[in-house]
Parts: sequence; structure tokens; C-alpha cells
Amino acid sequence: GGCYEKSPWVAERAHAAAPFASLAALASALREAVDGATDAERLALLRSHPDLAGKAALAGELTSESTAEQCHAGLSSLSADELARFTKLNEAYTARFGFPFILAVRNANKATIFAAFERRVTNSAAAELAEAVAQVHKIAWMRLNELVRPNPTGFLTCHVLD
Repeated sequence: GGCYEKSPWVAERAHAAAPFASLAALASALREAVDGATDAERLALLRSHPDLAGKAALAGELTSESTAEQCHAGLSSLSADELARFTKLNEAYTARFGFPFILAVRNANKATIFAAFERRVTNSAAAELAEAVAQVHKIAWMRLNELVRPNPTGFLTCHVLD
């Protein structure tokens, strides 16, 4: 799993910029690792993401991160009609773009996911590649925020005004 789905090379490359002064600096280094990757590496990163409510989800083969995210969005309790709709949209999208539909679903619901799916399947290849990479970065940011907890300093700052 990790912040970048099944792609440890992202963290390995970002590590070259360590130490990081903040969580934002770490996220920036991760983003730069992806943005500086070859087209083939970025495409492999996109293809490492599972279909939403797809075969891997049904078979229980998602990473723990993807399982939690899809579950939170209600994708683990689809009706037969909703599942058929997801299957049709997944197939159409992948046939058009060559990678799965990627959306940061942590704060989404079925209706917003369907709307994004139907809107984005008509995008140009270049626009959708950019959108998919942007969604990967958003997913990574959310996952990073789950993994890294603030380190309490134990200091209390008080400002007294006369």
C-alpha cells in the first residue's frame, strides 16, 4: 500500500531530500518524485490503482488503504444495479485512457463518484492524465496525514498584553 499505491519508488526517491522540515515538505518531495518520473513510471503508478468497486475489491485483494477508502465512500455496499454501473464505467474509462479511473474517494459518496466518472470519461487523454495524477497526489496527501501524527513539543506559549 503506502501513500502512493504499490509504488515504493516514490518514497525511495523522495528520501534523497530528507530530512524534511514539515509534513508539507515531505509531501512536496513525494510529489516532485512523481512529477519528475518518466511517463512510463507515472503510467505504471496510475495502473497500480484498483478499479473503484472492481474485481480486486470484490475478491478482497485491495491494499488496506484502498479498502478503507472505498468502504468509507459506500462502495462496499453497492446494489446489483450500482455494481453493474461501476463495472460499465470502469471498462469504458480504462478502454479510453489505458489506466483505471482514480478519484480520492475518502470524502466522497456514490453520487459524487458517479458524477465525476461520467464527467471525466469525456475528457481528452492529456486532461485526464493530468487529473488522474492530481487525484493520486490528493490520495497520497490524505494517506500521509493519517500516517504522520504531530509530535507534541511539551512547550506552552503564552502572550501577555499590558
